[in-house]
Amino acid sequence: MNDSLFTRNRLIGLGIAALILAADQFVKWLVLVPLDLRRQASGAIELLPFFDLRYTENRGISLGLLEATSEEMRWILVGMTALIALVVLVWMLRERLLGDIAGLGMILGGALGNIYDRYAFGYVVDYADLHFGNIRPFLIFNVADAAITIGVVIVLARSLLLGDDTRQEVNEPGTRVQEN
Repeated sequence: MNDSLFTRNRLIGLGIAALILAADQFVKWLVLVPLDLRRQASGAIELLPFFDLRYTENRGISLGLLEATSEEMRWILVGMTALIALVVLVWMLRERLLGDIAGLGMILGGALGNIYDRYAFGYVVDYADLHFGNIRPFLIFNVADAAITIGVVIVLARSLLLGDDTRQEVNEPGTRVQEN
């Protein structure tokens, strides 16, 4: 087995996490500063007939659960989500296959973006409003939320589709390495 390949894969995973974090914070900056979406008269900017930018402060976690109604609860949520991010980081560093590492890197980057918001503002900045008429298949979300969701789907799909005994990854063109 090629340890440098596994190190490279892990570095790619960390790079994915960093890119997700940077993209998330950049788009949130655009929403908060140049667009100043908080102060828009209508509260939203229509980009497409089915997609608006709509500023929202999410004081809870996934689906608005565990809402931080006090300063203590805010820091408890920061701690809980930081612990989850640490678990994802350790899991990512233990993995060897790039597909698994990439999905975990997306989850980690998204988690770090939302942790930063909660730390800096006391809430997570959400702004992406996908809708079809009055039907909203998702709550208002952000780049970090999308990355977490896509990362979870990748990890679950790979887990379900690739059994432990059949997990293989291309090492070099034409060569396959069997993972045990």
